[in-house]
Amino acid sequence: MVLADLGRKITSALRSLSNATIINEEVLNAMLKEVCTALLEADVNIKLVKQLRENVKSAIDLEEMASGLNKRKMIQHAVFKELVKLVDPGVKAWTPTKGKQNIIMFVGLQGSGKTTTCSKLAYFYQRKGWKTCLICADTYRAGAFDQLKQNATKARIPFYGSYTEMDPVIIASEGVEKFKNENFEIIIVDTSGRHKQEDSLFEEMLQVANAIQPDNIVYVMDASIGQACEAQAKAFKDKVDVASVIVTKLDGHAKGGGALSA
Repeated sequence: MVLADLGRKITSALRSLSNATIINEEVLNAMLKEVCTALLEADVNIKLVKQLRENVKSAIDLEEMASGLNKRKMIQHAVFKELVKLVDPGVKAWTPTKGKQNIIMFVGLQGSGKTTTCSKLAYFYQRKGWKTCLICADTYRAGAFDQLKQNATKARIPFYGSYTEMDPVIIASEGVEKFKNENFEIIIVDTSGRHKQEDSLFEEMLQVANAIQPDNIVYVMDASIGQACEAQAKAFKDKVDVASVIVTKLDGHAKGGGALSA
């Protein structure tokens, strides 16, 4: 619900410009206060909110504006531009290449929704005509393979895993090799959930990445942990080459704005 609530509050703040008879510094400050309050309530990092306010203020100089200019539209455009910068890093999103094997490795915290997200992404590519498969390299969580197996079977997606092998590096390597030989185009590898303070699990994640050489490492970010997202995302990025982020649980928590901090 966080995005819907945030959107409503920001829309309401911008609407106040239309209701104002005269656009002056007082009206601008009141509108910015509403926008910033909405962002802070959504748990967006205060540094980002402060930067947004400063950027809008520096872009809009009411005293220097010619009388014929549409001040309302210019202010709305400046706010919109800064909001877009919060969510768009300006980097082109990774896309798979047709005619080759694209290996996607998923990493993230325990309980962030990695396995479900893996299955959803595999189904997404399958619906688009890609030859897709799933590998469960999560040997840490009981029931991880059963969950992936159930999801894959329901969506009719080929899968690989083991009830006996406990080394995720071996499972991931064998699975990738098997599906490469069968000419699968999208090979998605699910790994164990881990925390930045668990050094051994972080080392294991690096070993899996080195063994399978993924084309894209996806960090699954749990929006419900708020601003703690930033430290966790940085820890994962420092260890492996995270190239993509998928944010989960945005619809069920008021702290989803914390994901923007990361």
